[in-house]
Amino acid sequence: MEQPPETGDLAPAELARRLTAACARHFGCTVRVEGLFRHSGGASRQTWGFDATLEHAGSPQRDALVLRRDPPRSAGTGALTGETSLALDRGLEFELLQVAQRHGVPVPAPLFALTPGDGLGEGFVMRHVPGTAIARELLRDPRYARTRANIVPQLGGILARLHAIPLPELPALRRTTPAEAIAQQRHVLDTIGEPHPVYELAFTWLERRLPAVDVAPRFVHGDFRTGNFLAAEEGVTAILDWEIAHTGDPLEDLGWMCIKSWRFGAVENPAGGFGSREALFAAYEAAGGEKVDVARARWWEIFGTARWGVICMAQAWKHLSGAEHSVELASIGRRCAETEVDLLQLLAEA
Repeated sequence: MEQPPETGDLAPAELARRLTAACARHFGCTVRVEGLFRHSGGASRQTWGFDATLEHAGSPQRDALVLRRDPPRSAGTGALTGETSLALDRGLEFELLQVAQRHGVPVPAPLFALTPGDGLGEGFVMRHVPGTAIARELLRDPRYARTRANIVPQLGGILARLHAIPLPELPALRRTTPAEAIAQQRHVLDTIGEPHPVYELAFTWLERRLPAVDVAPRFVHGDFRTGNFLAAEEGVTAILDWEIAHTGDPLEDLGWMCIKSWRFGAVENPAGGFGSREALFAAYEAAGGEKVDVARARWWEIFGTARWGVICMAQAWKHLSGAEHSVELASIGRRCAETEVDLLQLLAEA
């Protein structure tokens, strides 16, 4: 039986060649791939932009497309724990984009999933969406002044729509309760084995104050924040990075959106650097979301801050352990200390 091609760290020319063949298979015509480039950011997944010219009966059609794929992993990476162990495979992420699109959630239109024979690993191709995800541009560039006023109301409405998606329409996703979420992060801490008293304190505080409400599980994005949505001058154009999606408490997404790290310096605006918690919650409720229990949302904000700190440690550990050498992973690890400061401030306020 013919074996699928190796999918190691492909050179751009070989990546383009295989991508051309994959697009030709899907679109059923001759395809020319040009302008392939790697998007910056994304320590866990690779995102490549490219132009595809489709030759349909002699009439060329040029489309801006995006390839999202898993990067090659060195031996030993599989032993690492944390967000990577909870992440969906690209096939499931592709299905989630299809469901979200049907329900009016703005996403890049998913076109086709890769197959083993494509030699590109796990991944899929989607349409390019205009806009930027770069926080410093959205928060500071004068041309996005009007956008900044629209982002919080739009994100609140999008979250309400996302949380309303019926669970039977989704592929099988893990369900996470607050207690399980803490246990997952404690497991990562124990695996890394470094003493971090602030995180131990935070998780103990959270365990003693577990939300008492029995919440009906909803579809949760899991990484809904500034940096994971695109926005153009008219506002939000797409929600990105669905790899940590699961079912659970919908207020997890609201709390995660408000942690200080996702304000990118605009600390006076808790909702992603663009507005207040109250404005985000009001927009969510106005769009059909449940009435926000402010104390429960705050619990998830504190948990999210601790979770982000543990993610920073886990990313650095991948680099320091030799499993995956990366300056980006090492630099993310340096943010662990600032998250500890954020946690101490939050716990003092609480």
